[in-house]
Formats: sequence, C-alpha cells, structure tokens
Amino acid sequence: MSTIGIGLAGFGTVGAGVYKNLAANRELLSQRAGVDMEIKRIAVRDPSKPRDISLPAGTTTDNWQEVVDDPEVQVVVELMGGMDSARALFERAIRAGKPVVTGNKALIAEHGLDLFKLAAEHRVPIFYEAAAAGGIPIIKAMRESFVGNHILRMVGIINGTSNFILTRMTELGETYQEALAEAQRLGYAEADPTLDVNGWDAGHKAVILASLAYGFWVAAQDIFVEGIESITAEDIRFAHLLGYHVKHLAVIQAESREQVEVRVHPAFIPNGHVLASVNGVFNAVMVEGDVVGETLFYGRGAGQDPTASAVLADMAEAAATVDGLKRRCLGFTPHQLYGRCKPIDEVVCQFYLRLDVVDQPGTLAQVANVLGSHQIGISSVIQPESHDADSVPLVLMIHDARTGDMNKARATIEALPCVKSVAALIRVENSANE
Repeated sequence: MSTIGIGLAGFGTVGAGVYKNLAANRELLSQRAGVDMEIKRIAVRDPSKPRDISLPAGTTTDNWQEVVDDPEVQVVVELMGGMDSARALFERAIRAGKPVVTGNKALIAEHGLDLFKLAAEHRVPIFYEAAAAGGIPIIKAMRESFVGNHILRMVGIINGTSNFILTRMTELGETYQEALAEAQRLGYAEADPTLDVNGWDAGHKAVILASLAYGFWVAAQDIFVEGIESITAEDIRFAHLLGYHVKHLAVIQAESREQVEVRVHPAFIPNGHVLASVNGVFNAVMVEGDVVGETLFYGRGAGQDPTASAVLADMAEAAATVDGLKRRCLGFTPHQLYGRCKPIDEVVCQFYLRLDVVDQPGTLAQVANVLGSHQIGISSVIQPESHDADSVPLVLMIHDARTGDMNKARATIEALPCVKSVAALIRVENSANE
C-alpha cells in the first residue's frame, strides 16, 4: 500500500481535529481508501505555543510555503482561513501539481471561478466538502449521487449559529441579543458573529451549492442575502399564532434553464415542514431532483469533529487520486444548461408584513389600497386587541408577489401618515414538504 504525504496549513480547532482523528482512524481510512496517509508537515502561527496534541519534532513551521514546497507532501490541506494567503497557497499548490483540500467557504465562493479554471489548466483537483454544511456530505452528493438529475430545488438551514439563536428565541422566548450572548458563551458563535448573523456565512455556502447544482459559477454579488439581526420576539410570537416557525433559509431553485434563484434570508415555514423541527446548531438540506424526488440531509454543520470528518473524506479521495486509484474530478464541472442568477426583484414569494400603525378608522383600508395598486393580495390580517395607546401592531399575510413590487409597496406604505413604521417584512416558504 502506498503512503501519501499530507501537509496541513493551519492547526486551529479543525486542524487539530483532523490530526487527532487521522491518528485514531488511520488503519480504517487506509483499508477503505486503499492508500495510507501520513501528515508530514504542519504550518502553525506559533510553533512554540504549547498544545494539547504532541507533534513530532521538525514537523511544524510558521511558513505555509514550506508545507506546499516540501517534496514529501503530495496533498495540501488548507485550514488557515482568510483570503489572500489561502488563495496564494491554492495557486502555489496547484501549479506544483498537488491536490488541495479545504473548508474555506468564503474563498471558494468568492474566487472559485478562477481557482477551478487554474485547476483545470493544470489537471489538479480541489476538494471542499467541509466548505458547506460541515459533516453533512452534501458536496459529494451534488457532484456524484445526483449527477443524473436536474436539480429542481434546494432548501436548507446551513448556518448553525443563526439556527441556534432562532431556536432559543422560539423555545425560550429570549430576545435576539440574549440568544446571541448564549451562543457566544457556548462557543457556537464567534466573538465577532457578523458573518453568521448577517447571512453571509450561509450565503457563501449557497453560492457553492447553486454552482454545483446548475453548472455555472454563481457570483456572490448576484445573490440575495439577509441576516437575522432584525428578527424580534414579537415576530416569533406572531409566527407561532399563525402556525409557523421562523428559520434562516437558503433557497436555490430553477424555474427554467434561463434563470436560477439563489436567496438567503429569514422565512416563515409551516410547523409541519420537515425543516421546522431542525433545531439548535444542526443543519439540514432538502434536495429535489427530477429523477430522485425529494431527499434530506441532516447533521451538525460545524464543530471540530464534524468538519474534520469532511476533511478526512476529502483527504482520502485526494490521496487515492494521487496514487492513481480514482479518476480525477477537478471539483467543479461546468455545463451550459442554465443561464444566470435571477435578480431578487423578479423572485415571487409570499410575505409576512408587520406594521406599527395609528389606531384610527380607515388605516387597514389605506394599506390594502396601496397593496392592491401594486397587484398584491392579502390572505389574512391579525390585529391584537391589547396594545399601547400610541401604536397598534397590524399583521398581514401576503399572497404570492414579486419582490420588486413588494418593496415598492412597502416604501409607499411606510410613507402613509397612519403608518408609524414597517416593523418587519419576512418571506414565507409554504411550498415543498409540508
């Protein structure tokens, strides 16, 4: 059995998990993959830093270039994160003919088009299972298991931090800030949680999944991304009254082969929807193909061991590729069946609209008139009896409407003298698997 040398660039939480689990399961991996793997070189920020894991003398360096250039390293695993250094590592490794394994979702989403072009030129594969949904094998499924399907629709909860926060707000009645603080205390959210709560962590994953599903590299600037920062306990309460949960969803679908919807945002989903029961830090992705029908992938979307599991799987595949045991998949296979990303203004959705209005006769009629003038229908109205003297909440559930029309109507409604504010506008996902 051949032994393939592995180089780790980055030895944080995930890097340590990869090292630890490779040591524990090395025999199992070698028997299944048909090739042995040995970590030859590790790039760390501070080689003198005390670590829980004892590393062999001479293994570590503070220079990632030494990892890539080491002649004993045949597969490079990028776990540094960030953009500039990580991209430079990719380019150096690919030009050296060394496959790269990564979990760097932002790098793949933002620069995947160029990196895969370079990989194709040099016939060197890139593996990135850990870049979307952690330990859930969704990338491999998209590349291999669904190769005979047109993907009709993907809907997923793909950020565990946001899902944890919304779960706490739903089950315990916590405010957004309280739930975020608890997520940070438990280590589910970073000290700076911006990318998780503003939606862009999920957005980068959606770019990757959409690109794999539809064969053209989706530009990050072409997708719609909205976070959970504006979700309030009041919205959660109204969702409960209406028979919904609030979840942060990635929605990817093609109505035709000309345009593909890619959007990431909070949404009301019916209590009976399979994703309504996905709680805490767990992720889930529903994939519907024209041949296979509906499938569901569920598991932990982050954490040391789930992410390490995905990296190890890619390492085994990369090592087998080096040893000539598998045909080379370069990571992304473009095709010309689909055209472009659909602009968000053209996307049709149902909506939950919550207004703070003046308690006076004719208010609902004025709001309904604005919506009607934009060809937008109302499916139901809620106005609680108990309220402050100065302000009344008015909740409307909106029929299918173009996002652009809804935004225009919102601006007009906000300018009405009887409306104090548009407190919330949240999409409602009623379709698929109720």
